Amino acid sequence: MKLDFLVVAPHPDDAELGMGGAIVKWTRAGKRVGILDLTSGEPTPFGSLEIRAIETQKATHALGISWRENLSLPNRRLESSLEARTRLAEVFRRTQPRWVFGPLPIDAHPDHLAAAELVNAARFWSKLSKTTMAGEPFHPLRIIHYYCVHLKMHSTPTFVLDISNEWSTKKEAIAAYESQFIQGRAQSPSFLEQLEIEARYWGKSINVLYGEPFLTQEPLGLTDWNSVV
Repeated sequence: MKLDFLVVAPHPDDAELGMGGAIVKWTRAGKRVGILDLTSGEPTPFGSLEIRAIETQKATHALGISWRENLSLPNRRLESSLEARTRLAEVFRRTQPRWVFGPLPIDAHPDHLAAAELVNAARFWSKLSKTTMAGEPFHPLRIIHYYCVHLKMHSTPTFVLDISNEWSTKKEAIAAYESQFIQGRAQSPSFLEQLEIEARYWGKSINVLYGEPFLTQEPLGLTDWNSVV
């Protein structure tokens, strides 16, 4: 399948956390949206390969997407190696997404940092000719970074997307990962409540109920002003 948007996630659940609302919005609008998880995300304290696979299937169904794959790179040891770069570039060449989304290149999690570097490297690698990589050369138009970070930080995003109508579905997709966000988390506010606080904060920044922030390193162009809020 050729995709309009491809979301590259270090682990299953990162795409849902960082931009689940955007995925739902664009899928409902008829866009072809896919998620590529780089690793299994396991081991974790309350998860397993089998549990995470079931949770990922539930989250995928909630999001409404029909394309999701896992590159099966090593969790906790993810590296922007030549082999990983080649495999990701081949996915770009196969799915030909116009826009690629990856994690923010500022984080405490080594896998997230490696994933951000890997996405940028694979985008360049994907356009190369005279190579043994499968597929025809292809260069995604833009890389856009979503916020799914393990740092208590605040940065100024390039834009914030209104996900007021999609928030409840995003929350459902995140809650599907019970082993990650519900089990063993006896805290107040709960993890899901904290996410809602963050979504409301970003929504307030653009005068809507819920929002998702994004960062670009290259400028975005506008053809008109109709969609700016």
